[in-house]
Amino acid sequence: MDFDAICEKSKAFSSKPPNDVYLEFYGLYKQVHVGDVNIERPADAEGAAKYDAWLSRKGMSTDAAKAAYIALYEKYAPIYT
Repeated sequence: MDFDAICEKSKAFSSKPPNDVYLEFYGLYKQVHVGDVNIERPADAEGAAKYDAWLSRKGMSTDAAKAAYIALYEKYAPIYT
């Protein structure tokens, strides 16, 4: 399955993953679609958590981020689908 198909499948998990798992997906997704962080860190807790998840992927190539996202999906799909 390709990255875009995996993204759609991960959005359709039947149960919601915990926030730390969600943030792993979020950081990788942003790295694939935007690249390295290009905004200031938000002041609110939720925005800061998302920013930190994205920042943790700084320097990761698009292909590496896609592969990591797919691997993360394969790890968690049996639990949340």
